[in-house]
Amino acid sequence: MKKKMRKLFLLAALLLITTFSLPTLSLANSTDSYEVNSPVLNVRSEPSNNAPVVGQFSKGDQVNIFNEQHGWVQTYYGGEPVWIAKHHLVAINNSVQESAPATETTVDSSEAVTVSAESIYVRSGPSTSDKIIAYAYQGDSFDILSTSGDWIQVSLAQGGTGWIASWLTTNGNGSTEEETSTNPAPSVEAAQTKSNSSGSLSGYTIVIDPGHGGKDPGAIGLNNVQEKDIVTSTANYVVQQLEEAGANVITTRSGDYFVSLDERARISNSYNTDAFISLHYDTFTAMPVSGVTTYYNSNSDISLAKSLDTTLNSTVSLPSRGTDQAGFKVLRKTNAPSVLIELGFISNPHDLTIVQTADYQSSVARGITNGLINHLSN
Repeated sequence: MKKKMRKLFLLAALLLITTFSLPTLSLANSTDSYEVNSPVLNVRSEPSNNAPVVGQFSKGDQVNIFNEQHGWVQTYYGGEPVWIAKHHLVAINNSVQESAPATETTVDSSEAVTVSAESIYVRSGPSTSDKIIAYAYQGDSFDILSTSGDWIQVSLAQGGTGWIASWLTTNGNGSTEEETSTNPAPSVEAAQTKSNSSGSLSGYTIVIDPGHGGKDPGAIGLNNVQEKDIVTSTANYVVQQLEEAGANVITTRSGDYFVSLDERARISNSYNTDAFISLHYDTFTAMPVSGVTTYYNSNSDISLAKSLDTTLNSTVSLPSRGTDQAGFKVLRKTNAPSVLIELGFISNPHDLTIVQTADYQSSVARGITNGLINHLSN
């Protein structure tokens, strides 16, 4: 009898230990959508503040979560599962598209498209100026509801509808939408032939150079904000909008790692590059200094610099400090027309607050895209 009681006691103790030692893990509702409520939200490889940072979201970005653990939630970033701190998120309700533009054409709902780019925005309407409501990644498939110009209205898995750029997709039989689109997404080879349709960067290759990275944090601003982090986030917006305008976009780095100046120039020079744009944020000991400066190295770069300065000045909320000549190594070593843009002063409290927002970084992307269109169409 004593042996039997001892066995029962040990079994109960083991059950209690097992129960309380299990990690708190729950599956989030697959339809749960959240909006980032912090200026910058680090994306990590594991649910820990000590885990490596693999990217960043900005305020206003929307995410869908599918796992939750100890205050961390799991979502996708660049097509890979990642972790973000949940307390930086606010729950949202996905809005359903109530009506379509007058130019919209309804198509057979049995048709589908598959995302061919690494990642794309899903927008509330058929233009790059419409609000970003979700993200889609390479391999994702959607049912087509209608089309408007070069945009496709699709059904979203979480409910509602959204619009995606047709030139970043393939249709159901595996062929790319660019076969029928007036704004195709070019390959590197396609950059040999310039297409100059209005409002389009089709046929052009643009190199975006997010400054610093890895062991090189760049400038250190107020509150120990590192330049490399804001640059990475901004570059993501720029790349996306350039691709939506039809450009073939090459980046010198796609994560938080070190790339030498010589290597950045080599990457650009290995392509038939039409423009090289290096993105940076500035600091200065006198905090009142504010604004955006566009630097160029040689006379062949002046036209590009002036075009970008003009469109950024009319697009972003910070003042333009104009263009200036500077012999930055990355500009000297690059064969293509090139500029280095300081997009604000992170040593200035006013600038820092603004440049960390999704609205500002999206405006930067719009200004750069429009500036390139204007420059390359002349």
